[in-house]
Amino acid sequence: FGYCILFQHKDRATDFFNTCHELSRHLSHPTIIQKGQNRQTGEIVLMDDYREAYWWLRDNTPQDSRILAWWDYGYQIAGIANRTTIADGNTWNHEHIALLGRTLTSNLKEGHRIARHLADYVLIWTGGGGDDVAKSPHMRRIANSVYRFLCPNDPTCRSFGIDQTGRPTPMMEQSLLFQLHSTGLVPGVEADKNRFKLVKQTKNGKVRIFKILSVSHESKRWVSENRVCDDGGWFCPGQYPPALQKILKEKKDFAQLEDFNRRRDGKENADAEYTQQYLENLNNPEKARRAAAANAEKNPPRDLSNTNNNNKKLRKLTEDEMAIM
Repeated sequence: FGYCILFQHKDRATDFFNTCHELSRHLSHPTIIQKGQNRQTGEIVLMDDYREAYWWLRDNTPQDSRILAWWDYGYQIAGIANRTTIADGNTWNHEHIALLGRTLTSNLKEGHRIARHLADYVLIWTGGGGDDVAKSPHMRRIANSVYRFLCPNDPTCRSFGIDQTGRPTPMMEQSLLFQLHSTGLVPGVEADKNRFKLVKQTKNGKVRIFKILSVSHESKRWVSENRVCDDGGWFCPGQYPPALQKILKEKKDFAQLEDFNRRRDGKENADAEYTQQYLENLNNPEKARRAAAANAEKNPPRDLSNTNNNNKKLRKLTEDEMAIM
């Protein structure tokens, strides 16, 4: 009887088997290793930069090293490099992600002032496509949702990005992330070698790793000695060192729109205007861009106005330079 049923549905069973087999191949594919094709020779090559970077961290850094990178790569760094990361895909604390975004998108000097109390190395995805420069406007918007002075009256941070002429805006060009991403690659971009040292660039230029100079060992020791864990020792929420309290006092408490545990005493509407402006800017980007440009002239962001290069003329990037971004 079973044989008859199988025979009657042979075609459907074969299709089901083939679909499962194909799906299993996709699900088991090691996505950090990618195939590419040499445009000149047509040769199929493996792009293994990400694993190369993580193995370099594993083999060339102290075991207690802390890696500052955007949260997307947190699990990979922890699992493959076996190093502590500042954030990963399970970091639910939006304000912490905002501090990370602020560190990466502030000007290099201010970003270093924060990073030296948090980490020992910075890992940047480079090489074009969806690299960190492409993601950085989103990082800036997240940072601004908590540190509102970063993009004054501009929730979508239109003043941070690539403008219509193909040039990075002053805010983007002076950011820690852009400086580390493009130093030595884009003419005129040279990151301060007294603050960061390039220690690793992968074979195809997809990842760059910088050592943070002048790391605060006092802050690192304080964090290590002041861990607070639950009874089982499984959950140990991190604490910021005292040296960052001045930075943290500048934040605005953030509550997710989906947070149903908030007090219902009228305070839930405190950010309604900000949220409304954010949505309006998304729906009318041209209007938002004009408003951001006008506002930037009247109220330059603090981390931009404190630099010495805000009057520097920016040139349009070449196609080759845009490719690596």
